[in-house]
Amino acid sequence: MNKLIKTSILLSFCLIALTSMTFKPKRIIFFGDSITQQGVSKNGYVTLIKKSLDSTKYDVIGAGIGGNKVYDLYLRLEDDVLNKKPDLVVIYVGINDVWHKQSSHTGTDYDKYLKFYQALINKIQGVGSKVVLVTPSVVGEKKDGTNELDADLNKYAEGIRTLATKNNLPVCDLRKIFAEYEEKNNPEDKEKGILTVDRVHLNETGNKLVADQLLPLVK
Repeated sequence: MNKLIKTSILLSFCLIALTSMTFKPKRIIFFGDSITQQGVSKNGYVTLIKKSLDSTKYDVIGAGIGGNKVYDLYLRLEDDVLNKKPDLVVIYVGINDVWHKQSSHTGTDYDKYLKFYQALINKIQGVGSKVVLVTPSVVGEKKDGTNELDADLNKYAEGIRTLATKNNLPVCDLRKIFAEYEEKNNPEDKEKGILTVDRVHLNETGNKLVADQLLPLVK
């Protein structure tokens, strides 16, 4: 009888201990530029992902700032990401690194882009967080490599794929995914209006496509 009582008391203590423990949801941070900044809007990709996940199990944060390039992300990594102690960080940057070379001559050379990107990976993994990489999507939606910056975007996207392989990380290959979607859904070869509102920033369809592709990688 004493043994039964002791067992019962022990079980009660275990139950109290378990119920008093605070469950910590998985914290996911989407780290990027204006595409991610807009991703937290009503129909943005970050919001769509957040709505698709159980809020008691996942804490989803958007950390995008317009105009950011890879080195901007590196400079604000501590404050906007690491200090928030994420379980997973999705890095989505590269459009401005390519685009601004043409528009304002302030882009990022390819070698420097990859070095900063690898430094981001190292620092995030260094605190025990997991990482998902994303290739840059589009600056213009015309098919068959006819947008002015397609060659550079292809090169930078391939660099991200190489980093993913080198670091054994999952990659959401939006460059490839967008190209395949345009091939099927842009018969008039429009430069915008299929997945973007302005050749770069996502419309509702683009946001949904990005959310659908990223969701399985962050669960």
